[in-house]
Amino acid sequence: MSLLKRSALVAATVAGLTVALAAPASAHVTVNPDTATAGGYAKVTFRVPNESDTASTTKVEVNLPADNPVASVSVKPVTGWDVATTVSKLSKPLEAHGAQITESISKITWTAKSGSDIKPGQFQEFDVSLGPLPESGQMIFKALQTYSDGTIVRWIDEPATDGSEPEHPAPVLKLAAAGATDTAAAAPTATATAVAEPAVDDSSDGPDAFGIAGLIAGVIALILALLAYAKAGRRPAEESTTTKS
Repeated sequence: MSLLKRSALVAATVAGLTVALAAPASAHVTVNPDTATAGGYAKVTFRVPNESDTASTTKVEVNLPADNPVASVSVKPVTGWDVATTVSKLSKPLEAHGAQITESISKITWTAKSGSDIKPGQFQEFDVSLGPLPESGQMIFKALQTYSDGTIVRWIDEPATDGSEPEHPAPVLKLAAAGATDTAAAAPTATATAVAEPAVDDSSDGPDAFGIAGLIAGVIALILALLAYAKAGRRPAEESTTTKS
């Protein structure tokens, strides 16, 4: 193998490994925040990334859980998108503000107007106000994402019992007591303070840090091996030149 080909092999391998390290995990439709106060009202945002390289997202449907209905649902307008709601009768009436609620919104559908679709490499957010939320448990919002080429991605997989992430997870809103959500909201500040302490470095203690360090070490070792391989191929040519002279 010529020196030029060996050098090209090294460069291509390094470039490929760089791309692999930088590549993000597959995105999916999520609800943010993913935790809300049980029994209260909340504004949640459905974040919809476009995962296709060739098609745009033209429609998003979010189904509200029939087993955990809410009496009040309000949708914030999104520029360039039409919104429609589906109202269904409840199997068991809800009570809100002293009144019996016998039907509620069960599905919200956003449809893009011309030129407003979510293009490759982009995402859109859709805001919804909900309440009163159920007193406990979680709300699973099964969502459908329609692309301009007719493809429909169904984000409807419920959380797995073993803790693993399903292939097409549905957005999940966890419900917690008021104290729990307040503590969760304060957690980022506590973390930032801990990181600022020069004697403490929590960033390297987790399994993710070890995994990344190991991966980087492996990449460096592979690069050094490829460089040595290229150098070894260069020596016979240098020795041949010396003999002839």
